[in-house]
Amino acid sequence: MTSFLPPLTFKYPTAERLLGDEVGRRTRRMWLFRRKGPSGFSSSSTAEEVTEGIDATGLTAIVTGASSGIGLETTHVLALRGAHVIMGVRNMAAGRDIREAITKEIPTAKVDAMELDLSSLASVRKFASDFILTGFPLNLLINNAGVMLTPYTLSKDKIELQFATNHLGHFLLTNLLLDHMRKTAGESSKEGRIINVSSEAHRFPYREGIRFDKLNDEKGYSSMAAYGQSKIANILHANELARRLKEEGVNITANSLHPGVVATNLFRHVNIFNGLTTTLGKYFIKNVQQGAATTCYLALNPQVKGVSGEYFADSNLSKTSKKAKDVELGKKLWDFSVNLVK
Repeated sequence: MTSFLPPLTFKYPTAERLLGDEVGRRTRRMWLFRRKGPSGFSSSSTAEEVTEGIDATGLTAIVTGASSGIGLETTHVLALRGAHVIMGVRNMAAGRDIREAITKEIPTAKVDAMELDLSSLASVRKFASDFILTGFPLNLLINNAGVMLTPYTLSKDKIELQFATNHLGHFLLTNLLLDHMRKTAGESSKEGRIINVSSEAHRFPYREGIRFDKLNDEKGYSSMAAYGQSKIANILHANELARRLKEEGVNITANSLHPGVVATNLFRHVNIFNGLTTTLGKYFIKNVQQGAATTCYLALNPQVKGVSGEYFADSNLSKTSKKAKDVELGKKLWDFSVNLVK
């Protein structure tokens, strides 16, 4: 397959065409699949492999969207390494089942579940307040939860659902917990880490990147462009947060990542994906153990100590689109988000 070149007759790429491009890149690179990058890891490395030998005892982590997919595997591996993991989940029954399963496998695991719906600002505020009241420290904040390629829908706060869930809920959660992370970093002398799970789909947002003036425009809605918009927002958020933290001199880093194309329920709205998982899947689609690797690498690996405002893929530094590095766009998004969550 050739690389993606949008035809003049289409304004935005479809999900199928975007995945098709990913298929092409992965197919051409099959023989490179196990080639290690500068970190010593590759796209086939698993979350357990990138954290092997690391003792996370004494660290407390929040993982959003922890009840399935790479969020669940991230929770499992962090608990395996000794971290106390707070799962932010919409379904508390599922959260309790996961906690029971992990502690059954790892008797020493410290895992708790708290209710969190990222599409509801009220739920985010309650979660943050309830967490702070527990008195637990906070070393790691992993903004993982998300929705993908949904039909046009507004959140409970009347904001386009993908932007509301993938970016705005995490933006508010991070801001509400930041003082607590500062306190933990100061008292523990351990580096705090904030990790935004983004996607290579950040390369395909709306033409303007963020539709500040038409965020809820149903007529011009594209599920793929809206998803790309939310994913470029994840990167811009992490970059602007990193810039602010550096200015403060706070011992907290902020980075973003692409987990890879992973066979999870995020793709339930993409018909082509079901066929791909049974045909070419074994060659280019990651399993959840591989998909959670970069998140766990950024959370625990000492190689990234002090690294902030960067984008990673396959547990190695990677490059974003030019727009995702736009400092002024990041500042504008920050102010826009602040106004939305007031």
